[in-house]
Amino acid sequence: MASGTRSQGAKEFAYCPYSKFRVGAALLAHDGTVFTGCNVENASYNLGLCAERTTIAKAVSEGYRRFKTIAIASDLEDQFISPCGGCRQFMREFGDQWSVYLSKPDGSYVEMTVGELLPVSFGPEDLKKKTMLTTQSGS
Repeated sequence: MASGTRSQGAKEFAYCPYSKFRVGAALLAHDGTVFTGCNVENASYNLGLCAERTTIAKAVSEGYRRFKTIAIASDLEDQFISPCGGCRQFMREFGDQWSVYLSKPDGSYVEMTVGELLPVSFGPEDLKKKTMLTTQSGS
């Protein structure tokens, strides 16, 4: 899992003066391009950015919309890092069948899909269904 190594490296750039909780992510796009990112905290706490969202936004800002996998890394040694609910939904925006690697500093990891991390999820296709239903009912 090469992106696991990249995610471990990305956490070195984390800006986390408040929590001291470093997180890095590496995202593999459909064409093999890799994007990395880290968490960026803010004195106004709710304005901070998670590593997963930073990384995906970086890719999207360069025109990418299809992803194969994302690897997430932190300094947690006794458990695998797990994305917050907001990041799970952010990942879900781009599909539910791509892989998510949850890792530890020793290189061990667990692989899941976005759909497994966020079951019974809401995504872009659900909005299309709503539009179709509204159009069909004449509302």
